[in-house]
This record gives sequence, structure tokens and C-alpha cells, in this order.
Amino acid sequence: MLLWTGLGNPEPGMRRQRHNIGFMAVERIAEYYRFSPWRSRFKGETAEGSIEGQKVLLLKPMTYMNLSGESVQQAARFFKIPVSDITALHDELDLAFCKVRVKRGGGAAGHNGLRSMDRMLGDQNYQRVRLGIGHPGHKDRVTGHVLGDFAKAEQTELETLLDAVAAASPLLAKGEPEATMTKIAMLCGEKR
Repeated sequence: MLLWTGLGNPEPGMRRQRHNIGFMAVERIAEYYRFSPWRSRFKGETAEGSIEGQKVLLLKPMTYMNLSGESVQQAARFFKIPVSDITALHDELDLAFCKVRVKRGGGAAGHNGLRSMDRMLGDQNYQRVRLGIGHPGHKDRVTGHVLGDFAKAEQTELETLLDAVAAASPLLAKGEPEATMTKIAMLCGEKR
């Protein structure tokens, strides 16, 4: 079983914020592949299903971003999922809006959700799907940008991105990061 966690914050008013693009991505995957209804457990919400024969547990930690690792650790321990089979889908400030990068391991780069996962899992060798939200241009504007809702002008592109991430999920489940990124880029109409 694979564990894919979307990172975000649980408050209803935060639902459309850039910081919650990880939640949006796993919700779209659950919808696309007709996963089970979301249910509360492991300090989060989970949905189960399969993608091309591979069992996948989707998780949205309800602990707030800074404590995401608590929820991820509980789910991984319960199902005995090794860290190498965990994927975090999260917002990435240092990528242009709608750009996606998939990588294994690395530092948290200031992302509190990843920092919490690193601390609770004791290992950084999980896969990351970095979903670009763009940088506002100056560090003083970062918090407002990250915690701000996507603009109306960004909605069509955001929907295309979320659909592309869902459509590329079979490649992600097979452990093919380059093919995953290529498919997402192609579906979003960009050249790689």
C-alpha cells in the first residue's frame, strides 16, 4: 500500500488558499479514481482506493500544517507503510504557478508541513510532489501570498493542473517521477 498525503490546513475558510493545494490534489485524485468516501482517522481524513491495481491510502492531516507529521506517522505505523512508500503533495513557493516537480528526499526548504514529517518520520526519504504556487516577489509578502486564496484569474489553470496530477497518478504510483512530470506538463500545455 502507498500512502499519499496532501498537506494543508483544516479550517473551512482556508479551503481555497494556496497553502492547501496539497489537499486539493488528493481530493481530485480521490474523485478521479472513485476512492472510498473520506473518513476521520489518524488525526486526519482518509480515503482508500486503487490506481492501476496499486492500493493507495490518501490522507489529509487535520492537525494544521505545522503538525502534519503526527497524522502521517500514525497512518504509516498502522498500515506498516515504509517511508519510501510515502508521498507528500504540497505547495511550493519557489516554483512558478502550475509547475510541478517530483523528487525523493531532500530538505524541508522552510515548509513547515515537510519539517513536521521529517521530525515525526525520522527520515526524509519520502517522495515529494511539489506543486508550484509562485513567489510574490518579496519575502515580506510571502505569508499573505501563501495564506491567500487563488485568484479568480488562476482558477482555470488550477483546475487543469489538478486534473493533470490526477491523470498522471498511475505513473506516480509506478514510481516514475520523470514520466509523471512529463505527463503533467503535457496535459497543462507546456513544453518540457
